[in-house]
Amino acid sequence: MSVVIILVFVAILMAGAFLFAFIWSVKSGQYDDTYTPSVRMLFEDPPMKVNSDQSQLAEKSQENIKRKKGK
Repeated sequence: MSVVIILVFVAILMAGAFLFAFIWSVKSGQYDDTYTPSVRMLFEDPPMKVNSDQSQLAEKSQENIKRKKGK
């Protein structure tokens, strides 16, 4: 029976911790912008920087595609 009391006490502590985290996130503005996340996928991504290894790999793959189309 004493284990049940300990578990209830631990559960109350955990619930309090989650309540504190929720109140802190609301006060810090985590839930202020509800519109942007729904339309973020419609925006274009900024261009990625390509290093020399990736550019060489891209050139080789394009050459392979051209070679396969020529057959």
